[in-house]
Amino acid sequence: MLDAILGYKGNMASAKAARQVGEYNAVVAENEKVLLQRATRQKEANLRKSAERLQATQRVATAKSGIQMSGSALEALKDTFLNTELDAIGIRYAGSIEEAAKINEAAMARTTGRAQSAQYKTAAYRTVLQSGEKMAKVMMG
Repeated sequence: MLDAILGYKGNMASAKAARQVGEYNAVVAENEKVLLQRATRQKEANLRKSAERLQATQRVATAKSGIQMSGSALEALKDTFLNTELDAIGIRYAGSIEEAAKINEAAMARTTGRAQSAQYKTAAYRTVLQSGEKMAKVMMG
């Protein structure tokens, strides 16, 4: 009988631990998602700063040459701006994919924790039932 009690208690403790580990892993993934969001914003900000420096250099070079900001000089500035915007969109898109992966990772961690917890609970109940069956057999003969 003692082995049944110990088996039940041990499996129930394991069930609780499995749920806690799943929740911990989910929280870690969610925190990583927040860090990815921050990193994405920083990458985009760095890209824009670099583009602003390049555009300023282009303006200065054009002004030094004595030509007006029109024609091919204006086209070059426009291309720099458009390419910056396309790169920024790419950075945001890649960031959103990484965020979605972390959301899925968190959900999977919780689901895995719940599934493992259920397995341990089932084992705990099976231990009690098997012990009851053994006792019944002993009582009957």
